[in-house]
Amino acid sequence: MTFPKDPVMLLSVVNTALRDHYTTLYALIDDTGVDEAELKAKLASIDYHYDPEMNQFK
Repeated sequence: MTFPKDPVMLLSVVNTALRDHYTTLYALIDDTGVDEAELKAKLASIDYHYDPEMNQFK
């Protein structure tokens, strides 16, 4: 899976993947090989942070 470089598009893709295919962010990271720190930093740049209880970035 390739992820968009644009943070807003990335947010949409990641939250959709979390909702439809993965029970946790760590399952998505393990499956896709995406760099966790890079993903979190890119989404933090638009003030979104992972909420494990909701399993989404908000």
